[in-house]
Formats: sequence, C-alpha cells, structure tokens
Amino acid sequence: MRGMITIRQARPGDGDTLGEIHASSWGISHGPLCTPRIAAVGIEERRAKWHAVLAEGGDPVLLGFLDDRPGAFIRSGASSRPGLAEIHTLFAHPDVWGTGLAAALLTDTLDRLRGAAYDRVHLWTLRDSAQARRFYAKHGFAETGRSHDHDFGEGTPIALLELDRAIGDPAV
Repeated sequence: MRGMITIRQARPGDGDTLGEIHASSWGISHGPLCTPRIAAVGIEERRAKWHAVLAEGGDPVLLGFLDDRPGAFIRSGASSRPGLAEIHTLFAHPDVWGTGLAAALLTDTLDRLRGAAYDRVHLWTLRDSAQARRFYAKHGFAETGRSHDHDFGEGTPIALLELDRAIGDPAV
C-alpha cells in the first residue's frame, strides 16, 4: 500500500538527511561498479556534501517524504545547453524504492519545469543500471544516443547515457 507522499524544498538544515539518502542509494547503485576503495570514498563524499550544496543556493533541491519520513530528493534546473532543462540528480533511499516516492518527485519536478517554460529536459544515468533506465523509460524518457564516461577516481571509467523527454505534456 502506498503511503502519504509530501514534497517540499530542502532547507539548509536538511544536509544530513540528503547526505544519508544519497550515500545509501549511491552505495547500492554506483558502488558495485567501482573498486571498494573508490566506493567507500564516494559514499562518504555524498554523505558530507549536501550542507555546502544547500548553503550555495543555486538550483532548488526538492525533498520527498513518505509518511513524514524523508526518502528521496531531486535537483533540477537549467542545462548547460541553452533552452534545455536538466535533472542533475535524483536519488531515493533503498527503503522507499517501489513506493512511488521517486515518481512523485519526478512528476512534481516536470510540472515545475513546464511552469518555467522549458520544452525539454535531459539527464545522465548509468548505462549499466537497468533499474534506473526502466524507471526513466516508464516516465517518458528515451535514450538520445549520447554517452560519455565518468571516472570516479581510479582510471576505470563508468559509462553514462543521456536520456531526454518533452515536458510539454503532463508526466507519464
């Protein structure tokens, strides 16, 4: 049964919460693709970085709650490509996977981007994450054919794929 979902903009005091969600999710989704040392460093970096990100301001971070418990967040805004929006990050704690919380955050974000007069949105996701690719496909995203490698620190690049979709229509 789906619980009650609420969404609000993250506040400066939410850094620890965002860090725990990010570290927990990243450790499962990205960690196995890295060496153990890089995975451990990556998890700790993600756990610690959100206080500074929130203090900087910039693109808003939305925090999603399931039954008043924080479980997922998303950050979106303008892309480096003119006229295009970008979802910079979307992570959900493994405890809320499959609950609809991430989908609700994505839908809310697409509505906000539509309200800001964007026509298209893109994002980058792990090529080898079937779970993420299924999630985005379910919500109308398709591969663009663009890809690039990202090196998390040991010279072994991980492939990322670009996905995009129109945002003129309500979210799927």
